[in-house]
Amino acid sequence: MLALTAVSTWVAARLGFRSVSALTPQQISAIDAAHIWHPYSTIGAEAMPPVVALGADGAWLTLARDGREIRVLDAMASWWTAVHGHGHPVLDAALTRQLGVMNHVMFGGLTHEPAARLAQLLVDITPAGLDTVFFSDSGSVAIEVAVKMALQYWRSRGRFDKHRLMTWRGGYHGDTFTPMSVCDPDGGMHALWSDVLVPQVFAPQVPTEYDPTYVAAFEARLAAHADELAAVVVEPVVQGAGGMRFHDPRYLIELRAACDQHNVLLVFDEIATGFGRTGELFAADHAGVSPDIMCVGKALTGGYVTLAATLCTVEVAETISGGRPGALMHGPTFMANALACAVSVASVELLLGQDWRARVSEVSAGLAAGLEPARALPNVADVRVRGAIGVIETHESVDLKTATPVALDHGVWLRPFRNLVYAMPPYICTPDEVAQITSAMVAVAGALT
Repeated sequence: MLALTAVSTWVAARLGFRSVSALTPQQISAIDAAHIWHPYSTIGAEAMPPVVALGADGAWLTLARDGREIRVLDAMASWWTAVHGHGHPVLDAALTRQLGVMNHVMFGGLTHEPAARLAQLLVDITPAGLDTVFFSDSGSVAIEVAVKMALQYWRSRGRFDKHRLMTWRGGYHGDTFTPMSVCDPDGGMHALWSDVLVPQVFAPQVPTEYDPTYVAAFEARLAAHADELAAVVVEPVVQGAGGMRFHDPRYLIELRAACDQHNVLLVFDEIATGFGRTGELFAADHAGVSPDIMCVGKALTGGYVTLAATLCTVEVAETISGGRPGALMHGPTFMANALACAVSVASVELLLGQDWRARVSEVSAGLAAGLEPARALPNVADVRVRGAIGVIETHESVDLKTATPVALDHGVWLRPFRNLVYAMPPYICTPDEVAQITSAMVAVAGALT
């Protein structure tokens, strides 16, 4: 305690405040500028200072701006996670209850009720046949595990030659190295690493509308590489951070048939699309297709803590378990964290216990109506909506230093990237709140003209 007090006193003296537990927005910004690296950002004088968040409740954030507190709508659902909004009493209560029982235990050799309940729930609601669950810390790690499953499946069958992956261009699957290898190799955010990533097999970007000639070309490429392919990995229906593009669900049916014909596993990345975002519980449900392996995350916990899961068929799990070394060789330290599992159960049950389809449909209709005026703007290339996802695509890249103040002036938190002004708001948003979000998006797009 004395040592801790001494350190606290030293920190307080150095930073000029009396208690490390109560920082002003200015002090938060000072520490942040000196020591913290944010996602996809630079360090130093050229870095755009982040806005200080002071609180969150429902669909709203409380931010510090120009020496005052402002309330703005969280149009991002905090990177697509907070589908129920912030501070939901049901999720708060679930987390509090679990804190009173057990915060975390290692998952090696131990199990617990929250993990068992969540696993059963996921098996029950995901596409048929996904009966085995592996928990991890993040979406990127879930993809790592999915690829490891696919590779180890074939190794367990003596097919060491099946070691590559195939996907279509325009995708995004995470920022660790294996997921980066199946992100778009040229236009994506990971092109810098193309010379050190494992070379995978890429098909052209999937079209928005169904095109039989694209299907034929994809299958021909798959057939040509089938002997070396472990799996096809795609985001079903919606390509997220690779470009916020949508495609016809019939492509998923064709993928399933082609993978079956050519003896290749099919992996769906539902990290961004899962739990209702596209208008179906999972994007695969639009096509009635079951993959061999599927990843979920983001909205899984309702935005409270980090958790993801990789599900696979019994065939995949038993083949891995029956081969060498006889176990799936992966084990995150915080695997199946009890707090994360408990709040995930509460979040999924909360979603399923309400008319979530009607909520998503209402948000979708509001996005479509509210974004329509953007079509008339000269800098706008496209406007598109799928479920509770609204996108304005501009001809030029979005300057955050211009876009952020405009959005805040309209009472909305947006985080555009590249040439995309988009929203994936909480499902709890009212029609008026959705209208406020779309008004801000149109204003941002207009300011870029």
